[in-house]
Parts: sequence; C-alpha cells; structure tokens
Amino acid sequence: MFPPLDHALGKAVACDLVAATTPPLSRQSLAEVTARGRNALGTPISRSTVWRMLATDASKPWRYKYWIFPREPQCADKAGPILDLSAGLWQGQPLGPKDPLLSADEKTSIQARRRGPPSLPPAPRRPVSIANEDERGGALPYLAAWDVRRGYVRGRCELTTGIEPLGRLVKQVLAEAPYRAGERWLWIVDNGSSHRGETSKTRLHQGDSRILRVHTPGHASGRNQVEISFSIIQRKVLTPNDFADLEALRLRPALYEELSNHHPTPFQWKFDRAKLTALVAKLEARQRALADAQLNCLQEAA
Repeated sequence: MFPPLDHALGKAVACDLVAATTPPLSRQSLAEVTARGRNALGTPISRSTVWRMLATDASKPWRYKYWIFPREPQCADKAGPILDLSAGLWQGQPLGPKDPLLSADEKTSIQARRRGPPSLPPAPRRPVSIANEDERGGALPYLAAWDVRRGYVRGRCELTTGIEPLGRLVKQVLAEAPYRAGERWLWIVDNGSSHRGETSKTRLHQGDSRILRVHTPGHASGRNQVEISFSIIQRKVLTPNDFADLEALRLRPALYEELSNHHPTPFQWKFDRAKLTALVAKLEARQRALADAQLNCLQEAA
C-alpha cells in the first residue's frame, strides 16, 4: 500500500525523533511516531503499519543495543550437561523411564496487596479495573519443581526461603508417584543460597543417594526451565496482584498447579549444544572485536 519512499520517510521520522530526544525510541510512544508519520506522509497510517515499517530496517537505531557476555569462564562446560538433560541424555546415555528430570527454584517475595475498592473483572466493552491504592498484607516465597519431560509442576508456599524449606519441597515431590519409584532423581537448580555449591549436593545426596544435583552456570538461570513456569505464573496467576491475605496468596498457585496438571504439556525446548556453541563463538568474537577497538583507540590517543 505504501511505496518505498513512504517507508523511507517513516524511518526518517523515527530517526529524527531519536536525534531530537535524549531517551531512545524504546522509551517513546509508538503513537507519537505514528502522529509524526501522518504529518510527514500526508495520509492516514496505523500504528501497526508504522511498526512493520520500522521492523524492516536493518540498523534500528531506536532499539537498545546490548551484549550478553557469559560471566563465568566455564559457562559452556556447565551449561552443556543441562542442555543434554533437556534433550533426554545424561553423560551420553539416554534417560530411562525411572529417571525423573526436575527443574527447581524459588520465586521470592510475592507481595499480597489488599486493594481498597474491590477489583472489577473484565466485561463487554470494559477492561479489568484495579484500584491503585493498596495495603501490603505480607509476602511469601513460592518454591516449585517442574517436571521437564512430563510437564507437571509441584510447589509450595513457605514463610521464607532457605535450606529447610527447599528440603520440604524435595520431600514433597519425591513422596509422590511416579517420583518415589525413581532409580535416580536429577534436579536442575541455579546457584541460589539455598542450593549453592558442592555442600548442597552432598547434603541432598546424604538425604537420599538417588538424588543428583546439577547446577546451572553462574548468572545463567535462564537455562533452568522452571523459570518459564514462573514467568507464566507471574503473568497469568499473580497478575493482578489483589489478595485479601496470605492465605489467598497461598491458594492461587495451588489452584494453578491443579489446573495445569490436568493437561500437562512440556515446554518445546529448542536450545541445544549446537546453538550454545554458536552463541559462545559469537560472543567471543564480539569480545575480541571490542578489545581490538579499545586497543586502537589507545594507540591513536598515544
């Protein structure tokens, strides 16, 4: 509908907006860009059309530019076994039917907010209405274990996080079928204070010799699939944050678990060792390029 010249004018408007303001366009409103685009083009244009125009540009100066660098030297070596587990392998051998694979973590400090006027659910031609004023009713952490291969979730709310609450989660999960009949239990956890280091592995192994604790690399808890489950819980279960008390807060994740476990669906995990190797090689190349650029600047300044 819009010729190439109109596409170029739309991108120029966006670039002008970036040049004229201190914040990047990601902090600007798309409606502002659309309004400027209408004036520049002299024709009506929708927000979605403007966004499609901007998305086709190669440079995208209106976006944040960020680099992700692994902060642990052995990131690839530690992430590799976790990716193998997601693919159903452990130390080169396929996992058996009695080898449950569980991904566990804590979601800390979930606030219970008591809204003044009660929230109104959505209705025809009316979105959900939530009062801005609230009273804090305390907070609870939520501990959960996600069954990577079967798609089940088991969790509990505790008063605090720590070694003992985590131990109660482990006992809760392993007391249920089919986990109690497992020959070995593989637990993927990050490096949080409740399950950090070799001491945590030893402690759980002493509790039950069938437990094998696998740690994610430092600052790489995104390799832990339970984080996806926490994201779903945050967006669809805990939002809006409107709880009468801590018991209402405790009940909400429990109801979600019951509903989710009626039709368990494992995540379609697509990040494997090959993609990890390619990502690490790309990041190393970027690091070398950055170091070379800094060296050239110093040499020119000298």
